[in-house]
Amino acid sequence: MRISLVTETFPPEVNGVARTLKALATGLVKRGHDLDVVRPHQGRGEDSAAAPPWTTRTVTGVPMGFYPGLRFGLPAPLALARRWNRHRPDVVHIATEGPLGLSALAVAKAMGVPICSSFHTNFHEYGDFYGYGGLRRLAVAFLRAFHNRTQRTLVPSPDVRDALDRRGFERLELLGRGVDTELFSPTRRSDALRRSWGAGGDDVVAVFVSRLAREKNPALAARTFAELTRRVPGCRAVVVGDGPAMAEMRRRIPEAVFCGMRRGEDLAVHYASADLLLFPSLTETFGNVLTEGLASGLVPVAFDYAAAGLLVTPGENGFTVPRGDADAYVEAAVAAAALPAPRRWEIGARAVATARLQTWGHVVARFEEILVQVAHGPASAPAGAVLPVSPMDRAG
Repeated sequence: MRISLVTETFPPEVNGVARTLKALATGLVKRGHDLDVVRPHQGRGEDSAAAPPWTTRTVTGVPMGFYPGLRFGLPAPLALARRWNRHRPDVVHIATEGPLGLSALAVAKAMGVPICSSFHTNFHEYGDFYGYGGLRRLAVAFLRAFHNRTQRTLVPSPDVRDALDRRGFERLELLGRGVDTELFSPTRRSDALRRSWGAGGDDVVAVFVSRLAREKNPALAARTFAELTRRVPGCRAVVVGDGPAMAEMRRRIPEAVFCGMRRGEDLAVHYASADLLLFPSLTETFGNVLTEGLASGLVPVAFDYAAAGLLVTPGENGFTVPRGDADAYVEAAVAAAALPAPRRWEIGARAVATARLQTWGHVVARFEEILVQVAHGPASAPAGAVLPVSPMDRAG
């Protein structure tokens, strides 16, 4: 098929959605599809990137007002219409709901091209962090109207599916996430990197890998780090990532090592060189960091929802606590860090085994199947329907 992927985030931008879309795009091309990616130009690092195995059309990108590190694409209806009239796609997949996504929705509708969409980010929940909490109902109404104009909306976890279903979103279908277990692996552990963090062979290193922004709950990460370094002898705190909350985190946990943003193999080495993964976010639709940590052999501590709710069995391959219980989260992290090393290694080995079941190959095959159904099947499912879940998706 000829597939057009429209998204406002994509590498070289660094975030979980961008990495997910790159993995899906790479998989579709490997399976023989003709892929065209439409996305914003992202400035620095753009021109030095290696040529991808798909065609690309970039549009003007503008920083988001409340979050300058992220960009959205300006509407491009004429450019899209010209592009799709020259090379009409069999299906358009819209991954984001910004101005570029809106224009793609309008053009594809006008041309009669089948449309699939995906729901990656709980933007309606971000209002509580960025001063527009009173507009939550309006944000939900906009997102619902956007996605209900498409033939399918793909969601990454049962939590998201059920929440959107209650809010009137239609034609929802699960599409899980994979993890690259060749990239993220315990074999990348670096004693030299650990020494640079001030960690000896028996010390526990707790790592927080995240975009440093309010919606990722860095305040709880900082509180947990403070308790870990106070109550667990030799525990080291490491932060990997960048963002607007960096200065506040540095102020709250001056003893932590701040590594900045890391990519590719460098990121994988940073994961594998730690022991404990702090994942305190409360706004995830899935949480790729969780699966990357599992694949790296870390002991994760997370709230019991999204990826952690699907994949972590408490005490077996990590630890979870009830969603929103900050006190329980801190205590779980302290208890995990205080475990004897052989017990931590046993949990880490089970974490790796869990991650090895979450391959991108299965996810891409399911994505392909859904796109074929959208392109060649009925124009839509019955109004209000939640489409059936495959056994693979039930298993996470």
